[in-house]
Amino acid sequence: MTQEQWGRLKQKIQDSVGQSNYRNWIEPLELAEVSGGIATFQVPTSFLGNYVSQHYGDLILYQISSIDPKVRRLNFRVAANCAARPSQPDAPRTAAAVQPVRTDGALPSAPLDDRFRFETFVVGKPNELAHAAAKRVAEGGPTTFNPLFLYGGVGLGKTHLMHAIAWDLTTARPDMNVLYLSAEQFMYRFVQALRDRKMMDFKELFRSVDVLMVDDVQFIAGKDSTQEEFFHTFNALVDQNKQIVISADCAPGEIANLEDRIKSRLQCGLVVDLHPTDYELRLGILQSKLDRHREQYPDLMLNDGVLEFLAHRISTNVRVLEGALTRLFAFASLVRQPITLELTQDCLADVLRASERKVSVEEIQRKVSDHYNIRLSDMIGPKRLRAFARPRQVAMYLCKQMTSRSLPEIGRRFGGRDHTTVMHGVKRIEELRIQDAQIADDLELLRRTLEG
Repeated sequence: MTQEQWGRLKQKIQDSVGQSNYRNWIEPLELAEVSGGIATFQVPTSFLGNYVSQHYGDLILYQISSIDPKVRRLNFRVAANCAARPSQPDAPRTAAAVQPVRTDGALPSAPLDDRFRFETFVVGKPNELAHAAAKRVAEGGPTTFNPLFLYGGVGLGKTHLMHAIAWDLTTARPDMNVLYLSAEQFMYRFVQALRDRKMMDFKELFRSVDVLMVDDVQFIAGKDSTQEEFFHTFNALVDQNKQIVISADCAPGEIANLEDRIKSRLQCGLVVDLHPTDYELRLGILQSKLDRHREQYPDLMLNDGVLEFLAHRISTNVRVLEGALTRLFAFASLVRQPITLELTQDCLADVLRASERKVSVEEIQRKVSDHYNIRLSDMIGPKRLRAFARPRQVAMYLCKQMTSRSLPEIGRRFGGRDHTTVMHGVKRIEELRIQDAQIADDLELLRRTLEG
């Protein structure tokens, strides 16, 4: 196929994909050569090549084969003189694979999510070591640890960091072979290679990468043949000084049914625990997402204390936390109301119930009375002395924040008081929390005690 023929084919493809898609994805392709049944194109970035292969590869191959039936496959390579990465305004939020692209089905890379970059990762004490280690790997140079093993519960940032590493590596080093996939995908490809009798192709593919990243490695536990192949792949890459990044939901030694030799190998590098988020980190995550929601809903008013309430109440899973904020803004927009604490509790009642730590009103009352060294009967009784009234308001505030009880229910637990009394007490403590450092410290200490 000649350059002139390719030029005519591009016009046919434009008629199929439309002018905008043509301009963004097809026009930048430059025909480099046609040899051995493979049509090779130069592309400005690996991102563009991967996206074109995934979305337009079949169409391009069909058009080319109409002129040259011998062409059975497409290949895309990054042009050597393309140092800068051009902007791609119409690119989807989920990018395609991060390996040199093939259209014969052999490429096992998983898609990368454009939201999961280092710029969008909120760093706090529970994850600062994991973040620092991931940044070190993302620099692309030699490291003193191999593999990097990240582990932690659901929604704590493991996958975010792995995607961020892959994005940085492929942006700065488009020539680098970075392979990111889940353990389930590794197993699927292994079984497929066995079935199709293409084990040599499988071994060559996985052992020729520069960086291998495997997410949720616990899923290969108990799969004897897959573990065997993973072990040999791991060893081959380490012997070549190729970087490996692994994630799991628990430490290597705690993965049930995982072979001891694999556990030992995984523990020979840097093992980093992403701890459950603390209040400060959760609040930081919510604040980092706030600008995007305000851009989408510029007319919505967000009352003070709502983000703090969410950060306190949804403490186990960052994904749930972020989803709750998205849902809250959408709901408030539909009902055309400001985002108040009351609306938040109504909108997210099911989420809050699921996330509740089962702290009872009675437990809060006991902890607060002990903290202020007063009798429980005095705190919930009728006395209005400041020594009893302020602890009573603190307890009401904590009941509102840490339980799903309504204001009337809370009032009944405090000597049958009216819900307006509870509202006044909660509002007063919200004011004092900002003005009085001692009150703020008391609230934080009591909260930690109750959550513990």
